[in-house]
Amino acid sequence: MSSEIMHQILQAIEEEVNSRPSAIEFEMAYQARAAIDRIRFAIKHTEQFCPRSDQLREAGLQLLDALERLETVDRRFQTRSRISREPRHPEAEHAAENGNGERKEIFS
Repeated sequence: MSSEIMHQILQAIEEEVNSRPSAIEFEMAYQARAAIDRIRFAIKHTEQFCPRSDQLREAGLQLLDALERLETVDRRFQTRSRISREPRHPEAEHAAENGNGERKEIFS
């Protein structure tokens, strides 16, 4: 096998691996969702139960900023994980028939 073909094969494998979120990315997405929920809880409760003050207003703005940043990262992850689950080939969208005329599912 020529080195050019080997290089193309390795490049295709690297592209495939890099197109999917890694295990650590899934873990970080989970932790981001947990942090988003806790920040929302904190904002809701400070608005409900704490007296209004400039310091509290500033803390609320900081929490909203953190919330927006985490939600942006979460949206990017969701987009990336959706793209990696889409079929790469049009024929992968349809079920293939096996030798008995039955349809078997193809998962990408």
